[in-house]
Amino acid sequence: MPTAPPPDFAAALAAGPLVLDGGMSNQLAAAGHDLSDRLWSARLLADDPEAVVAAHRAYFAAGAEVAITASYQASFEGFARRGVGHAAAARLLASSVELAREAVRAEPGGRRRWVAASVGPYGAVLADGSEYRGRYGLSHAELVAFHRPRLEVLAAARPDVLALETVPDADEARALLELVRGLGVPAWLSYSVADGRTRAGQPLAEAFALAAEVDEVLAVGVNCCTPRDADLAVAVAAEVTGKPVVVYPNSGERWDPERRDWRGEPTFRSARVGGWLADGARLVGGCCRVGPDGIAALAAEVTVRRGALSCREG
Repeated sequence: MPTAPPPDFAAALAAGPLVLDGGMSNQLAAAGHDLSDRLWSARLLADDPEAVVAAHRAYFAAGAEVAITASYQASFEGFARRGVGHAAAARLLASSVELAREAVRAEPGGRRRWVAASVGPYGAVLADGSEYRGRYGLSHAELVAFHRPRLEVLAAARPDVLALETVPDADEARALLELVRGLGVPAWLSYSVADGRTRAGQPLAEAFALAAEVDEVLAVGVNCCTPRDADLAVAVAAEVTGKPVVVYPNSGERWDPERRDWRGEPTFRSARVGGWLADGARLVGGCCRVGPDGIAALAAEVTVRRGALSCREG
């Protein structure tokens, strides 16, 4: 069992808001990488690891303080479909943390940065949009069996925090929360939501409440949703759990599965950050279609809010 990392991340979170990065996939796509593979961005862990480092560094340059690893869609099952054996798949999973650490080491000194190991939902591995529906038809035991091996590998790689992210279903959250107990690494739990409910249809208050008494969970919130859905969810997460809130929505554009393209106009605005922080958010960033420019604007807003908070506390 891995020993707990130093409590730096928890202490930093208690001290004030931290800026997360933006979408790994859109930054890689913007750099010219083909993400049509079922492994999505995780393919580059094997095929072009330096591209992953470069994506992390682009977000650090924009002001991000937390890098979320390229392991969202990585799994033993997914790698096996490409002919990658169990031991090699474990090394690739662990490498996602090391690549983020490499990006941290490459940055100039004077500013602390952290690594969050992404743990995507079971539906991401299916590569058919199931992570936006939940309700996979799996039992609790089957979900535990799927998540346990990769959680253990990622925890052993010693990230600062585990990002249990884009979780569409409270049933899956129960399995993940059971598994993070005793791993020795703190975690955040972040649901994918729509209209005040999880993607599987559970009320957000009930879904957030599952994490309220789990000491390993440092923050609870939402990601991979519209900015409007994020606006609605932050206060609920804070009120129900009493924990810091994590929030990193999409740009607000809509994915058209038939055209395989994004439609509509972005609604992600740095001006929303003030409302999120006022409602209890302490980890703020962006998800799909939010790139370095969006994170730079968000980081500037967080810096202003930090200054105002310090003045009030002083």
